[in-house]
Amino acid sequence: MAYYIGVDGGGTKTMYALFNEKKELLSSVKTGGSNHENLEGYIPEAAGIIMSGVNALLAENGLQQSDIKKALMALAGIDHPYQRDVMDAELQKRGLTIPTYICNDGFIVVKAGLTGKAGIGYNCGTGTCCNSVDSRGELLQIGGFGELSSDAGGGQWIARKTYSLVYNDICLKRRKTACTAPLCEAFGITPERDALLSLIPKLEELDDDTVRPLLDVFFDAVNAGDEAALDVVEEMADKGAAFIAAHIKNQQFDDDPVEVVLSGSIHVKLPSQIYVDKLMEKAEQMAGRKLRFIRLTAAPVTGCINWMLENE
Repeated sequence: MAYYIGVDGGGTKTMYALFNEKKELLSSVKTGGSNHENLEGYIPEAAGIIMSGVNALLAENGLQQSDIKKALMALAGIDHPYQRDVMDAELQKRGLTIPTYICNDGFIVVKAGLTGKAGIGYNCGTGTCCNSVDSRGELLQIGGFGELSSDAGGGQWIARKTYSLVYNDICLKRRKTACTAPLCEAFGITPERDALLSLIPKLEELDDDTVRPLLDVFFDAVNAGDEAALDVVEEMADKGAAFIAAHIKNQQFDDDPVEVVLSGSIHVKLPSQIYVDKLMEKAEQMAGRKLRFIRLTAAPVTGCINWMLENE
């Protein structure tokens, strides 16, 4: 039996999966996040986390590195070839000998959800990234650089936008929003300036205990038709559509319609059909092509084994 390892490294958690040549998931383990951008020790610290997870997966199954035919590591924060090379060197320093391909985690989203070999993946989880594999096998990443690429629609971005809507309501007296009362209730504060400002340290940290309530507040307001929240939806759908259309313009897709895989908690776990419908409509308009949208239901790590076995 041939064994393969797939790694899906995100900002809050990393999944390590053992597969066989039939694409069957045999075992998996999880560790904390391995996005070097979130770690004080940068890529060396991330490499240590990843090797710990790989070793734990091997130990759980009584295997050695020599038993693994190949591995594919899809890691958040690996956005440039030099980052991939540094990560590869750090992993080798820590004893990795398995033949390993390293890429941005957005690419396995594409391979996990497509029915064919070519398509686009738009991921909105903690952050945002849009990746594609075209009909020639060429890879392209659009976004994923935060403010530098004007990313919009990730969980942390929405959390900050939700707070801003309430700030405009309470502090500027500029625009009422249905987000205000639920936000105050969620964090146990009164609808007053000083109370709202007391939340700023939480907005600087933006851990899951802060982000999740703000997402609930936001999407409840969207689904209730709140105009201020719907303007934010317009912004995030516009940016997501521009990312998707950029792949159509820069890559070669031979088939129609072009498949677009939607993944991440914003698209899958906390869906707002109002947002998704607007995203799809805008993306087709900007792309000038017929698109087929697929909400990812499989674990993204399955994209690793799909990709590794694609040409075998």
